[in-house]
Amino acid sequence: MDLEQRLDELKGLGLYRRMRLVSGPQGPRVVLDGKPVLLLCSSNHLGLADHPRVREAAADAAMRWGVGAGGSRLVSGTMTIHRRLEERLAAFHGSGAALLYGSGYLASMGVVGALAEPGTVVLCDELSHAALLDGCALAGADTRVYGHGDMDHLAALLDEAAGRPTLVVTDAVFATEGDVAPLEELVDLAQRHGARTVVDEAHAIGCLGPGGRGAVAEAGLEGEVDVVIGSLAKALGSYGAYAACDATTARFLANRSRTLVASTAPPPPAVAGALAALDLLLEQPHRVDKLQANAEALRAELAREGFETAGSTTQIVPIVVGDAGLALRIRDAALEGGVFAEALGPPSVVTGTARLRLSVMASHTKAELREAAQVLGRAALRAGFRPAAAVPVAATHGADDPLPAPPPASPARPFDGQAEFEVARAA
Repeated sequence: MDLEQRLDELKGLGLYRRMRLVSGPQGPRVVLDGKPVLLLCSSNHLGLADHPRVREAAADAAMRWGVGAGGSRLVSGTMTIHRRLEERLAAFHGSGAALLYGSGYLASMGVVGALAEPGTVVLCDELSHAALLDGCALAGADTRVYGHGDMDHLAALLDEAAGRPTLVVTDAVFATEGDVAPLEELVDLAQRHGARTVVDEAHAIGCLGPGGRGAVAEAGLEGEVDVVIGSLAKALGSYGAYAACDATTARFLANRSRTLVASTAPPPPAVAGALAALDLLLEQPHRVDKLQANAEALRAELAREGFETAGSTTQIVPIVVGDAGLALRIRDAALEGGVFAEALGPPSVVTGTARLRLSVMASHTKAELREAAQVLGRAALRAGFRPAAAVPVAATHGADDPLPAPPPASPARPFDGQAEFEVARAA
């Protein structure tokens, strides 16, 4: 295989991506490749990655426990800080246990890979994260995909699998769509057919439900899902992931989940940072309200520009443009205007549905979101894409005019939570 040729092919298809360099901490505004921009593609949903308490907890943990765990969970890598976070997460979810993994990918892949033993039928939403599908491949399971959110299709597949051990897996919030799985109907179907359920709440923990406990809790299904997979690297601003489940399932995963057994335990500073972030979420649940209000504000501003966002009900807001090359051109034009919104094409999304995937943070201001929508409106026009028949607000300045210069860089500001919430509520 000629790798240079393959890279050239990716560039020709508009599918080539490169790593961009962010200077300084994650926040609503960052310096990207040396240029100040408004960040609209980060999963730091609650703005906790650079919170002083989270940073201090990580620094203190490095001094007390060291930087690395030094071994896998089943050898010498499980330290008191790991057990403390697992106990807190189990209490947060009301589950019998929780089990830490090194990353969300390792957790999703490892949980499904362990539970889907040979002979098991796995039924998976067609838009579920690649890690869930890779877990099916790891296990060698009989995997069948149902249409996105199509419960009639799922019911038919469950009927076909009658008499065989069955596992139903889904994302809670779909990472490229921004919509929520129909969990009440899904869990009811699974229980009536005697199937286990695994729900990946990576983009739901800290973002939905009472106290930010996720879509499962929002649907009133706590204790009804066999395994809930949560991320420590998104709303909780750290790194790693976990599986919340009963104690028996946790012991089974600790023995049979290859991505846990064969991986070094998460580093103590990341674990301590996640503990501090969880404390902040419990103390300041209004962060979740601020995030949801910001998502609604961005959708409203995008609608004013003519963009269709009806499919999104969460902090993830896609703008589907179809062609991957077009999505890249809009992204680049928006970046010129000081807004960083990443473009996604195949294989991340289905061919013909390339998009800009916007991700809101609780630490964004309404003014920043309004600015972002207007820059995106102008960027779309400059790239040759008219969002709707109505002329976007930003277009009144002329599609060929230079994009407005980005605002001057300002010092990084951690989201205070209470103070900013009071300001927003007063407004």
